[in-house]
Amino acid sequence: MKLLVTGGAGYVGSVCATVLLEEGHEVVIVDNFTTGNREAVPAGATLVEGDVAEVAGDVLSAGDFDAVVHFAARSLVGESVDKPDEYWHHNFVTTLALLDAMRANNVNNLVFSSTAATYGEPKVVPITEDAETKPTNPYGATKLAIDYAISSYAKAFGLAATSLRYFNVAGAYGNVGENREVETHLIPLILQVALGHRDKIMMFGDDWPTPDGTPIRDYIHIRDLAQAHVLALQSNEKGIHRIFNLGSGDGYSVKEVIQACREVTGHPIPAEVAPRRAGDPAVLIASSEKAMQQLGWRPQFTDIHKIVEDAWAFTSQLGDKAHSARR
Repeated sequence: MKLLVTGGAGYVGSVCATVLLEEGHEVVIVDNFTTGNREAVPAGATLVEGDVAEVAGDVLSAGDFDAVVHFAARSLVGESVDKPDEYWHHNFVTTLALLDAMRANNVNNLVFSSTAATYGEPKVVPITEDAETKPTNPYGATKLAIDYAISSYAKAFGLAATSLRYFNVAGAYGNVGENREVETHLIPLILQVALGHRDKIMMFGDDWPTPDGTPIRDYIHIRDLAQAHVLALQSNEKGIHRIFNLGSGDGYSVKEVIQACREVTGHPIPAEVAPRRAGDPAVLIASSEKAMQQLGWRPQFTDIHKIVEDAWAFTSQLGDKAHSARR
């Protein structure tokens, strides 16, 4: 297939673009490098630099595209609270422009990178796709609004679409891993301590109702996530919008993740307890049963040590060069 991958220079987008190329697909990437890394663009992909809303129509009209995989988005929860206007424009308005460009050019196959943030604070875990969607921040709200838009386009215009709602993505694949100017994810933050870029890692509360008192999260390896996108593209059906949760099915506490990082890196990684953060749930674990049954998806790399090992292999070779080659 000939595929347009938006946001293909980002962490998730670049790994998925790499895997799609390995699967034999032709890949065209659109990215404006607001948060993406030029060095993450995989060899073999065609790069178009620009904003999706501005260039998607021209790109799609220039060739016979079979499908779009849409990653381009702003994704920092805290920033979305401070700058909701930017998130509604960059995420929701841009995606509407993309959907219209797809429709104008008869491209009717879409896989959308959604998020577990659409659920907000869950009442029941593991979280299934029929759980209440009640996002607690503008980032999650924009992604949920996009899902509603996709559903209506599928019903009215025959769009074949899948939204993948994933939880904590981690690890690395090949020469691509997490390398952001503003880092908020636990594993790369811990590894920054091992590299000497931070003095310690903060644990926000150690009195949660969990076995060791720290929050439990579901981590999914980036390579497993990429495979789900491949399977979704291959099985989309005209007029149907499917939604799947993706996770490893296992949960690891903050203390367990820190200990795994200590064992992998050989660094003591000092940790300090800080007050709980408002809105943090005690446990977030995905149910991926629907994806397993309907997509045939099976995560292969669910052990936290494997996830950390791959992340550390990338981060340690990046070392002091982290962020220096951006844009």
